[in-house]
Amino acid sequence: MRGVTNRILLAVTGALAALAGTALLAATWPFAGRHQAVLSAERRRGLHAEAWYWWAVTGALAVCVVLALWWLLAQLRRSRLPSVLVDTGDGGYAVLRGRALEEAVAGECEALEGVAGARVRLHGRRDAPALRIVLRLEPYAVPADVLAALAGPVLDRARTSAGLAELPTETRLLVGGHHAPRVT
Repeated sequence: MRGVTNRILLAVTGALAALAGTALLAATWPFAGRHQAVLSAERRRGLHAEAWYWWAVTGALAVCVVLALWWLLAQLRRSRLPSVLVDTGDGGYAVLRGRALEEAVAGECEALEGVAGARVRLHGRRDAPALRIVLRLEPYAVPADVLAALAGPVLDRARTSAGLAELPTETRLLVGGHHAPRVT
């Protein structure tokens, strides 16, 4: 999703920059001469008298800077944790791939009674990871039983295998629609 958003924002930004450059070129260069200022002295005096103009220009530029910084920070942020540090007990650390832990937990979740599908995301810091789990339940599933099975053996094995004291988990349950059997 971020790639599509980036392409759209780049295309819009490029189109706006090209239009602004073309408009500036058309407004200043061939008609007013090469050594003419973009804004004439008379126009500058007129704009200086209108106080709202400078507030509007400053506000628009501030909004552009804030949006550009937000976009830059969005590019640097990762939605997934690439790896988890596992304490080996001898003073060293091993690295567990984040995708491996996600796939293992997803596989165990899908093996639970009443779960039709699972999506697992690992986020947080390498030394303090957390899980986001989305479980798609079958129509006959009992949510309390599924959560009990998840909180018990599934998360205990994940915590133990990653060598973590705790593994905070946010779980969302999506209940599948029940379709009545067709009578013929």
